[in-house]
Amino acid sequence: SKLVSYAQGLDMLTSAATEYDWDLKLDEIASLWRGGCIIRAELLKDITKAYAAEQKPANLLFAPAFTKAIADVLPAWRRVVSTAVQLGIPVPVFSSSLAYYDGLRRKRLPAAVIQGQRDLFGAHTYGRVDAEGTFHTLWGEDKSEIEAVDTH
Repeated sequence: SKLVSYAQGLDMLTSAATEYDWDLKLDEIASLWRGGCIIRAELLKDITKAYAAEQKPANLLFAPAFTKAIADVLPAWRRVVSTAVQLGIPVPVFSSSLAYYDGLRRKRLPAAVIQGQRDLFGAHTYGRVDAEGTFHTLWGEDKSEIEAVDTH
């Protein structure tokens, strides 16, 4: 969960850099954080190395060292979250960071979920990977799917 929080923060910096045309050097930022009194952590050495590499990861969790670290703890991480949920123990950081990780590693999942939510809440339609066209589900009725008509 700690690693995921770093990945999320660095991803936000990357998005801001793209939007505002900033030339951020994430390896230097991670190195600077090591000198701080609050975030100083050994993990920042590995983060600095990941972003100093010639092949920079699109997301910190895709760096080889971190991919392996997550793979090593993933079964236990899932057990902790599922056991806590079954016992009614709130583990918001563990569960939300696991959800973030699962969303990252699925190629279509986040977009498909968002498309479905937009269609449910505002009839914005969605595309499908197995059929041409634009579709809408009649959520309040029989939940059947209809092909949407382009009104433009």
